[in-house]
Amino acid sequence: MADAFHRGTGRRKSAVARVRVFEAGTGDVVVNGKDYREFFPRLADQIAIVEPLQAVGHEKKCNVAATVDGGGLSGQAGAVRLGIARALFSMNPDLRPPLHEGGFLTRDSRMKERKKYGLRGARRGFQFSKR
Repeated sequence: MADAFHRGTGRRKSAVARVRVFEAGTGDVVVNGKDYREFFPRLADQIAIVEPLQAVGHEKKCNVAATVDGGGLSGQAGAVRLGIARALFSMNPDLRPPLHEGGFLTRDSRMKERKKYGLRGARRGFQFSKR
């Protein structure tokens, strides 16, 4: 088995990422067929993606291939980050302490609040005019 890899699924807001972490590699991170620096132009998103790899010292030991859809770029970056952390954990359960300590295994549960009837948005009402 030359291409041994481990899967991880990450979700953030409405973005879903399916991530494969290959055990042997040179540190390439590919998102939707593009290099992650090209796919995510914001530096904060680029840093967020490689953080789990750096936390366990695998930034030059593993290749990552991710497919992500839904949501915006920031949500997609968060989904890829969680997917990478989960794949690393499935590859080696001994990596749990540094991943958990960095907060990489925790799914961010914040979602958009639903719109309520009688209001303009989730909480915003219509403008009131006394006269």
